[in-house]
Amino acid sequence: MSAAGAGAASIAGVRITNPERILFDELGLTKAALARYYESVADCLLAELRERPLSLVRCPQGPGEGCFYQKNIDERFPGAIERVQVDLGGGGVYAAANSIEAVVSLVQMGVIELHVWGATTRDLARPDRMVFDLDPDAAVPWREVMAAAHHTRRRLQDLGLESFLKTSGGKGLHVVVPLARRHEWGEVKEFSRAVAESIEREQPELYTVKMAKKDRVRRIFIDYLRNAEGATTVAAYSVRARHGAPVSTPLHWDELAGRAKPAGFHVGNVARRLGGLRSDPWKAFRRTSQNLTLAMKRKLGLIQ
Repeated sequence: MSAAGAGAASIAGVRITNPERILFDELGLTKAALARYYESVADCLLAELRERPLSLVRCPQGPGEGCFYQKNIDERFPGAIERVQVDLGGGGVYAAANSIEAVVSLVQMGVIELHVWGATTRDLARPDRMVFDLDPDAAVPWREVMAAAHHTRRRLQDLGLESFLKTSGGKGLHVVVPLARRHEWGEVKEFSRAVAESIEREQPELYTVKMAKKDRVRRIFIDYLRNAEGATTVAAYSVRARHGAPVSTPLHWDELAGRAKPAGFHVGNVARRLGGLRSDPWKAFRRTSQNLTLAMKRKLGLIQ
């Protein structure tokens, strides 16, 4: 009898129980298939997860069947998952996944989504990235969301900052700015707020920085609050617990054109996409180190 037939499978050295349990009904995607997806993108995924506290979306029976968001972990989590004692952002003991064994162990625990801090355990008080989550109302056409990402990139370029792009795995896009680890959370949040508000002022009929639903009708919410202490953003290459098993996927900026679709990247095609790319869209991200300078702050009106 096969391991799967016996009620278990081994993936990345981790015993997966109930491997044939269907997690995504519309795809027939099983628990084992989800684990194998994460194994297939391990190099790129781990570059994003390594040394970062994680918040987890656990869906033991699949999306829509009692999913819940978990920050702190306990002794029931396997040893492959490292523990990180965090005193910031509410504190607690967080998971860190520094190996593919740890990621697959999380899948075994019913985890689908992996959300990362914007700082690493090297210095949790100083983020090494700044995120702009462009979250559109359902009435906003996709072309406007793509234009918003390019607009955000240009605004950052005007300030002297290079940015990188990924899908959110939902209906939006993330524009991410790598930073040197020298600015504290409050400084990064205030800077990102000023950038978002400068974009809102130009087109208040299209953009908003207000979270309330009544303010987001027919607008794109520029969520800069991802840069608050303790906040997280879905990791690049994480699956989302949504219909079709979409994946938050890094893109080259020139891929953001008319044929790009918000749900075009999913468990079924991301590994194949990586194999066919001319280069990793985020290769330069990991060697880019940028500061938020006084000149930038003056340009945004943060200082005189």
